[in-house]
Amino acid sequence: MKISTIEYFRVPPRWLFVKITDEAENVGWGEASLEGHTEAVEGCLDAYRERFVGLEADEIENIWQNGYRVSFYRGGPVMMSALSGIDIALWDLKARKLNVPVYELLGGKVRTALKVYAWIGGDRPSDIEAHAKSRRMQGFKAIKMNATEDLGWVDSPSSLDSCVERVKAVKALGLDIGVDFHGRVHKPMAKQLAKLLEPERPLFIEEPLLSEHIEGIQSLSNLTTTPIALGERLHSRWDVKRFLEARCVDILQPDICHVGGISELRRIAQMAEAYDVALAPHCPLGPIALAANVQVDAVSANFAIQEMSLGIHYNAGAYDLTSYTKNPEVWNVEDGMIELLAGPGLGIEIDEEQVGAAAKDAKPWRGSEFKGPGGEIREW
Repeated sequence: MKISTIEYFRVPPRWLFVKITDEAENVGWGEASLEGHTEAVEGCLDAYRERFVGLEADEIENIWQNGYRVSFYRGGPVMMSALSGIDIALWDLKARKLNVPVYELLGGKVRTALKVYAWIGGDRPSDIEAHAKSRRMQGFKAIKMNATEDLGWVDSPSSLDSCVERVKAVKALGLDIGVDFHGRVHKPMAKQLAKLLEPERPLFIEEPLLSEHIEGIQSLSNLTTTPIALGERLHSRWDVKRFLEARCVDILQPDICHVGGISELRRIAQMAEAYDVALAPHCPLGPIALAANVQVDAVSANFAIQEMSLGIHYNAGAYDLTSYTKNPEVWNVEDGMIELLAGPGLGIEIDEEQVGAAAKDAKPWRGSEFKGPGGEIREW
């Protein structure tokens, strides 16, 4: 059946959902969230809609290649996020027609449950012990927090001490912890912090430097035994390839909403397996994105752990991971794990009435802005 309509819905707290319907009224849902840049992705979806309506909905790979290659310019966060939303929706639509989970179309599952982690502490980490205890009560056995507030290129070494103390406090509660440098720590400070954290044995340090500094990450990886994780700002297998070849990443964290959806995340996972690199998809976003990740996690031998946005600081207010769906119980965490989604398609049931109501007059989400004492812009 041919695609008849492609719609998108901007919804709070900061998500962009995509709905595709075919001529027989079969429906699939995707997510194209790009934090802070929703209008740009919406414009790209308008252009894709003109090209894709009328194409065969079952020909997912053909549509993916069309979206990626039928342009002089390709890749990057905006176009790949728009393509992600369409790709995820097409997989959902096709699997629902066949009444099977998406992972059955990807080769079948290799596990029945997934290890997960959640955030604590916010953008300026605080109240770590209380947040960690709350996560433990929710069933989590692993969490992640930002390493620091914003830092200067060269800052006081004492500004790193609080990170070490927070990690010690979380470890004392019996939880594993990933420490996100968030690309806000520059090399002179990152070298020190990586060394200070090493005795505390974190699960990983994430984005120890910005991804454009591959040579710096490569150098840093030779200075520490702590696994290095990154990938949320890489937007295709071609972006990922150079990090795998540089042997400077231990845990790959591609974001399914930014790399081209289920199709490309599956390819990236298999590339990483060939380099003995673990897969831990980045996902501080909505329920559709998480459900799509679960489909790839289910079939990936090198899957390690899945980020989920339940109660993340960005979701403060009326909407959270359990919003917009009729079966939020699928996100219940027990002993640090969630069960594999068993329903057809992505395994979640979208509450279209709630989506439509929330999308009315939804404002674009904007990221924070950090400035140093001299008024200079710092990395967020």
